[in-house]
Amino acid sequence: QVQLVESGGGLVQPGGSLMLSCALSGSLFGFYHMNWYRQAPGKQRELVAGITNIGYRQLSDFAKGRFTISRDTRKSTVYLQMNSLEPEDTAVYYCNANHIHEGRDYWGQGTQVTVSS
Repeated sequence: QVQLVESGGGLVQPGGSLMLSCALSGSLFGFYHMNWYRQAPGKQRELVAGITNIGYRQLSDFAKGRFTISRDTRKSTVYLQMNSLEPEDTAVYYCNANHIHEGRDYWGQGTQVTVSS
């Protein structure tokens, strides 16, 4: 059974940085495209960044220039480095794994990121 465990959220001041991690277990990491989504209170869940199983990256417009997504196959982990954080980045951040053949989605439990002074 595929499990995603996120870590790294917390409270940070505007302009600060955080790195989120998401470890996948129960399946072969290389079979998954990995994505980060976020959901702010009262808003729909939105894509933040994605990285394919072979390392092709995409970032949403609000993340460009501030966020970086990467993956470590040996650790079966995807990372989201977030810099220059703004109060508008406050949300629950979710890790998503999408199987490259089956198209099935798996989700982590979410990690809270709060940007506030």
